[in-house]
Amino acid sequence: MTILTMRSYRGETDWCAIATLIDACEAVDRLGEEVSASELKLILDAPKLDKARDVQLWEDGNYKLVGLALLDMPNSPDEIDACLWFYVHPNVRGKGLEKDIIKWGEQRLREVGKGRNLPAKLRTYSREDKTDEIRLLEKQGFAVDRYFWTMARSLCEPIPTPEFPANFALTHVSGEQDIQPWVEMFNQSFIDHWNHHDLTAETVRYWMSDPNYQPELDLIAISGDRKFAAFCDCQIKPQENARSGNKDGWIELLGTRRDYRKMGLGKAMLLAGLHRLKAAGANTAKLSVDTNSLTGATKLYKSVGFRPMETWIEWAKAV
Repeated sequence: MTILTMRSYRGETDWCAIATLIDACEAVDRLGEEVSASELKLILDAPKLDKARDVQLWEDGNYKLVGLALLDMPNSPDEIDACLWFYVHPNVRGKGLEKDIIKWGEQRLREVGKGRNLPAKLRTYSREDKTDEIRLLEKQGFAVDRYFWTMARSLCEPIPTPEFPANFALTHVSGEQDIQPWVEMFNQSFIDHWNHHDLTAETVRYWMSDPNYQPELDLIAISGDRKFAAFCDCQIKPQENARSGNKDGWIELLGTRRDYRKMGLGKAMLLAGLHRLKAAGANTAKLSVDTNSLTGATKLYKSVGFRPMETWIEWAKAV
């Protein structure tokens, strides 16, 4: 039996081993999750991540990294809602490490919940076709909480011209002065969405520090009285495309402030985003969406040509 050692994250010196582990998992799982050095830095240097306590690594007797777990805990005044991301090397799967990782996540979350005197819920994701992972999560007491689609649309097909209501202008994020009004718009747009957690200016500022961030793809609709009314954050991930050989663009975020709904802004912003992605060299647009969206997002996406490609399951367990 292989003896594994658990240890804390040591910073940049672990990046190469982590990337190697994720790539080994991706070679088997085909989830589209290979990561570059810049992507790793963005994940592991996130300002709200407690690097000393919310990231754990497991090594074998030869000091080879075979397991990685990370707890992402958005700020919330009512409940601690943490997402557990974990990777287990294919060579050691099914031998107990997955259970140890989940146990660690539960213990850490209980500790945080007790310290804040709040109820805590642990979440994680799996793709619908990953039956071994589904069985594992079910045996560990997780229950299905939500389904999400990854949808795609060819950008080689005609894209309708966006039609904006009168007195609305299309522009893009242009710097620090736009961060706070963008955050306010985002939070007011998503406040009635399932499992929403308010975003902070600090987090958005950090996103914008990503070397791959393109402000010209971070679109905003501004009303006649200069309010941020709707947004469509598009992204092209060059490292991911280089590895896959594809030319994918992503609609990362799309939303309309509640005061400006039912005016056609959502569709106009989505179409504007598709045009920008095509102009930037993408030939396929992708996005992720809650299949039970209360705002009718799936209907909107289908109306402009998006079709479901994958189904992802969100699991939850009270701890």
